[in-house]
Amino acid sequence: MPFLELLVLQLRSQGVRRMVMCTGHLAEQIEEEFGDGHKWNVAIEYSKEPRPLGTAGAVKFAERHLPQGSDFLVMNGDSFLELDFRQFIRFHREHGGLISMAVRGVPDAARYGTVRMDTNHRVVGFMEKTGIQAPGIINGGVYVFNRAILDHIPHGPASFEKDVFPRVLELGVYTLEQHGMFIDIGTPEDYARAQALSDDLYQAVSPEA
Repeated sequence: MPFLELLVLQLRSQGVRRMVMCTGHLAEQIEEEFGDGHKWNVAIEYSKEPRPLGTAGAVKFAERHLPQGSDFLVMNGDSFLELDFRQFIRFHREHGGLISMAVRGVPDAARYGTVRMDTNHRVVGFMEKTGIQAPGIINGGVYVFNRAILDHIPHGPASFEKDVFPRVLELGVYTLEQHGMFIDIGTPEDYARAQALSDDLYQAVSPEA
């Protein structure tokens, strides 16, 4: 089963029924595989990038698909983080920030940048990846955004991590730490691990899936 299907099942199992996939490379294959989403009892729309736009640029390009005046959930397509979306959205609304970010402690943060926050869960800075093997708190690749975030994303290619997050810290970027399963398939080693953990990953979403 495609890794993206796991994310669709995770969202559906927690009541998310409308999704927008930001596609670029292999966009046609993804649309052919998922169609309008009826197979999973969800509605899927597509925002196909005309060129690689980066994590933030892709969300800006998908703006026309987003309801006016509402918060929205964004997740990376190449990582899985076990979390309660309702709790996460509630956390976002209680803190009233521009961004809420799910974070995860990992025993070896060498290939990731790490997140620094204060005792009120507010992000105070980011550290670039150092390559040093040490524990750290990393960005889990799942966010709730206030729609106002779109005003802070330039048109064209842009990265949330490099071009947006460091510039909006004063507007409120909050973290909710997660302790469940996390896997990032960004390297061949982790992709192979995801294949080996396939059954566990599918069990990590609701039994409904």
